[in-house]
Amino acid sequence: MMTSHPSMFAKTKADRKSEKGNVLFLILIAVALFAALSYAVTQSTRSGGGDASRETNLVNAAGITQYPASIKTAITRMIVSNSIDPADLLFDTPATFTTALTTPLLQSQAVFYPTGGGATFVDAPAAVMENNLPGVWAFNAENRVVNIGTTEAAIAVTDADIIAFLSGVREAVCNSIHTRLGLPLTYADIPAIDVATAMDAANAGIGFGGSTITSAVLDGQPQGCFMQGTTYVYYHVVVER
Repeated sequence: MMTSHPSMFAKTKADRKSEKGNVLFLILIAVALFAALSYAVTQSTRSGGGDASRETNLVNAAGITQYPASIKTAITRMIVSNSIDPADLLFDTPATFTTALTTPLLQSQAVFYPTGGGATFVDAPAAVMENNLPGVWAFNAENRVVNIGTTEAAIAVTDADIIAFLSGVREAVCNSIHTRLGLPLTYADIPAIDVATAMDAANAGIGFGGSTITSAVLDGQPQGCFMQGTTYVYYHVVVER
């Protein structure tokens, strides 16, 4: 019969004391981490207004940049699958479908019509607008962006881009957009750009009554913000020409 040696019990007791010490040490670390987390949450709560506002602006900025991108996808499908000439694109809104799009041909050329581009027409959320009202998108081919597509000496029908405009955007939203794009928070004042004319059945075809979006920040940029007086305007090229 094997007998236990006293030193074996002594070693076990020492191990248990060591384990208790380790557990106590881990508990102290957990308490310290919990205290640090509580402090961080408290500080975040105290200064949460600014952080929440920044997060809101980031979400809003993402929303208004993604919408023209979805329109661009619909247009690409129209051009590739249905052989629609960009010069024939129409941006009539659902409110005018029954009065403006009276033939199958016009309907096939309409970006928002179900049998045309099938894109969804929505207003920009009031949260991104300076006046706290839903923002109305304008799509036209009255202008061009330098170094997007071709750029002739004088703006002409062959290099007028089709651009989505949203006028009256909050400055903070433009700041978020430029930050996401890696652009400086510098906004050129470009008053001659036509940001309102709709390229629809009443104003069909490529036009060039506007001007050129150009600045050290925006040259070659398919999207960004500029100013007209004190108003911030977001633009997004949906067809490069």
